[in-house]
Amino acid sequence: MARSARELFEEAMRLDPAERATLMRLLIDTLDAEDAWRAEVERRIAELDSGAVEAVPWEELRARLYQR
Repeated sequence: MARSARELFEEAMRLDPAERATLMRLLIDTLDAEDAWRAEVERRIAELDSGAVEAVPWEELRARLYQR
């Protein structure tokens, strides 16, 4: 059975500071959303540039949303 986040935290707090810092970096690296956001933005720009999608003005989108 998997340990809870609290149990893992308590175990990690028994590590020396350098090991805790390494663990922290490893965990943060798994959450590296910056690269994912950059890829998503580039994908959307490419869709706009190619004409695959068409931008909708905010006013029109807002009106559509309020109609729901």
